[in-house]
Amino acid sequence: MRTTYATSSIASQGRRHFWQEIVSKTYFPLDLSFAGGGEFRGSLDAWSLGPVSVSRHVSDGLLYRRHERHLLNEREECYLITVPELTEIRFAQDGKDVRCRPGAFLIERSHLPYEFSHRDPAALWVLKIPSAVLRARISRPERLATLQFDAGRGVGALFVDTLRLTGARIEEIDEPARAVTGKHLIDLLAMAVESDERVLMGHSSSVRSAHLLRCENFVRARLDDTRLTPQMVADGCGISLRYLHQIFEGEGSTVCAYIRNQRLLMCDAMLRDPNNRKSISEIAYQWGFNDQAQFSRNYRSRFGCTPSDMRAASRAPDP
Repeated sequence: MRTTYATSSIASQGRRHFWQEIVSKTYFPLDLSFAGGGEFRGSLDAWSLGPVSVSRHVSDGLLYRRHERHLLNEREECYLITVPELTEIRFAQDGKDVRCRPGAFLIERSHLPYEFSHRDPAALWVLKIPSAVLRARISRPERLATLQFDAGRGVGALFVDTLRLTGARIEEIDEPARAVTGKHLIDLLAMAVESDERVLMGHSSSVRSAHLLRCENFVRARLDDTRLTPQMVADGCGISLRYLHQIFEGEGSTVCAYIRNQRLLMCDAMLRDPNNRKSISEIAYQWGFNDQAQFSRNYRSRFGCTPSDMRAASRAPDP
């Protein structure tokens, strides 16, 4: 479904308040400071793609601030992938201050205060992804906050091209196809960031991180296999079982815990999708859980509610 907002339909004196309301509604609560004393102009289009959303907005220069008080009632963390088109944008979060020009894209985290600004009129594409959905595809996405990636070539360019094309074609496809498109965008984003050395190296050596990434990809490709074991992962990645355990211990985890967590994340993403019609037991079995009771216990321990509670919440109408 497409939602469209434009200040052109609002009286001049009410435009700034209107823009603050629609931006906070589309993304999350923010404070806005507008540049200059002239008449503000802005337009915003937003589309849903299953659990993720795409938006494009064009506006005069301003400053967005997300404060600690905005986080008090926020339950679900999300990430914004922002693609500037007309002018440079500035983003400051967690002690880092970066500038992102057209030809690149930037990743922002909702659960930390930040400042986002552009002095000149800007056109932005934004992909909003719930943290739980992104974690099912990218391990520790918090590493990506404040990083910018090349959108001028390779997979980064393909990701941005697909994002733009989605906005142009989304009205022509049905809800199930939109959900699949959202998943494809996440896959392209993951491919773009996982090839970046800054993400690859993380906090350990490049060789060890390369092995970790290979093991993580091996696991994610075989989550539906109930026979998946650490030994299978080690054999499939050409390393010893002992070294495999050392790699994951260095990340503060174990191989089995990683496998279980990835399975839970995939189940959670499907339970959060209101268009998914599979039963809870079918979802659990699809992602490698043979024991329904064990799945429910693990799910509740990980997410703080039962699978049926999450499914009911995802299908509840918006207030």
